[in-house]
Amino acid sequence: MADSISKTLILFVLFLLCCSNSHASSDVPFIVTHKKVNLNRLKSGAETVSVTIDIYNQGSSTAYDVSLLDDSWPNDAFNVISDSISKSWEKLDAGGILSHTFDLEVKTKGVFSSKPAVVKFRVPTKAALQEAYSTPILPLDVLADRTPEKKLEWAKRLLAKGGPLFSVISIMVLFVYLVASPSKSGTKGGKKKR
Repeated sequence: MADSISKTLILFVLFLLCCSNSHASSDVPFIVTHKKVNLNRLKSGAETVSVTIDIYNQGSSTAYDVSLLDDSWPNDAFNVISDSISKSWEKLDAGGILSHTFDLEVKTKGVFSSKPAVVKFRVPTKAALQEAYSTPILPLDVLADRTPEKKLEWAKRLLAKGGPLFSVISIMVLFVYLVASPSKSGTKGGKKKR
């Protein structure tokens, strides 16, 4: 009985190894796309959004005819001021990275959420184009009323430079006070009754 269970277990493990080897040796690209957004406040009070999209090929073969499209920025809220929201490349080698950055000018105030960017690519073994989607971004609060950073800048610098020193000095002063202060035992006149 134990012999049949061990044979079955060994056959099952061998089957899993064969399946994992055939799957691991499949020759396809694996596209991972990361979308990053930075808000930049200009001195004039306007705001720009810098969008960077990084495309990684974590697969074992080259992806061909790679195209990127990030059309989730509505024209009534944003103007494209540098580069474009789409880009194409001939190929992306296995282990390679492609990057695209474009800047947008904000036209309207409010909270904005963007859809993921779409990457299309061709695999030599398949006729249809493959699609990959970027990571989503957190909602952006564009043209929001923010407290000026310069007003609090001196406090940040003081805490960053003098915070640990202030802590050490205050602990030492407290220690000296506790050691040097007379103990209060509750008796009047300072004499003990016997």
